Amino acid sequence: MQFLNNTHKRKMKIGIIREEKIPAERRVPFSPQQCQDLQRQYPNVKIFVQPSPHRCFEDVEYASCGISVQENLAECDILFGVKEVPLQKLMPNKRYFFFSHTIKKQPHNQKLLQEILKKNIHLIDYETLTDRDGNRIVAFGRYAGLVGAYNGILAYGKKHELFDLKPANLCYDLQEMKGKLSEIELPNIKIAVVGSGRVGKGAMEILDTMQIPKISVEQYLNETFDQTVYVNVHSKDYHEHLQKKAFDAQEFHQFPEYFRANFQNFYSKTDLLIATAFWNPKAPLMFSKEEMKKNDFKIKVIADITCDIDGSIPCTMRASTIQEPLYNYNPKTESLENFVSKNDQITVMAVDNLPCEIPRDASISFGKDLTERVIPALLNTDSEQIIYRASITQNGKLNPNYSYLEDYVKGIF
Repeated sequence: MQFLNNTHKRKMKIGIIREEKIPAERRVPFSPQQCQDLQRQYPNVKIFVQPSPHRCFEDVEYASCGISVQENLAECDILFGVKEVPLQKLMPNKRYFFFSHTIKKQPHNQKLLQEILKKNIHLIDYETLTDRDGNRIVAFGRYAGLVGAYNGILAYGKKHELFDLKPANLCYDLQEMKGKLSEIELPNIKIAVVGSGRVGKGAMEILDTMQIPKISVEQYLNETFDQTVYVNVHSKDYHEHLQKKAFDAQEFHQFPEYFRANFQNFYSKTDLLIATAFWNPKAPLMFSKEEMKKNDFKIKVIADITCDIDGSIPCTMRASTIQEPLYNYNPKTESLENFVSKNDQITVMAVDNLPCEIPRDASISFGKDLTERVIPALLNTDSEQIIYRASITQNGKLNPNYSYLEDYVKGIF
């Protein structure tokens, strides 16, 4: 199915909307330089940017790259944002790109999808942009991992009053953030990174920057070390089939309810847990609140990058913020308390918008993926149906791939 017939033969106006969701979003879909490069590469394209006081790139930076900065984007054919657009700001009959957070039937965005359909909006969600094999082609995951692991180290230092890392959001960019890690020294601790996707790789990049040795699961569980070490834990390392069958990754991802978690070997050896793995609500918890009360539950700091509320990490009972990234969990009372160092409680870092802490780097990386992998499909022939697969709505209806959202739209899910 072809959505954008002959758009490469006529003038195309692209708008970058102002982010108006609160708290303020500082990331952008394209940097000023990327906008300039796009206009040079595609002479038929003209880009307009709505003024904003919050972006990591200022209005003047766009203007200096020859990009028109103006309030009215009514004449634009395509509108790019990052986060959800407030209902009253949605322009009818437009094509939008943004993270809608609707494909999992998120209750808080039900009205958003209803309004999108009502206003005949063609919605393309970044989360649904995939290649032929179903792999996502644009994401902020690496930066969530980078900042999440950094915040985990920061949390460990604060928890044990060892050092004070400069908060990531106060660093100018990724280079400065990584540079700050050379100023600290960790004691001989064991760190477990759970998950190995984009987020997990970003987290391990931070530990590798600190030159912390990566060891095998067998070494981690059976040996002691005179330096900080880390392990990458995969699903197969702590899940068992309920019927004692051999672990099969495909079966686990398709039917996670057929498995139980056995994380005891890891939580009895781990000082800092960095959780990055995608969690299916049908899957078992990584560990229970009852297990967290046990004497052999050694973990005192958890960097929950996934930030699934009441998800795989049971003490992640709410998201934290960039301004106040840490809170404590009291295993005895199973309740949350304000962060205090030097106590027996477990310190949790659960910031849910981590890439916002280094927005310039995250935005440039995201815009690069859009430029290289999405824009050609958008402006030329979408031969791989990238735009089609990612289009949740069009012509006032849900597209076939998203018909499962019908009950969600009707409010009967």
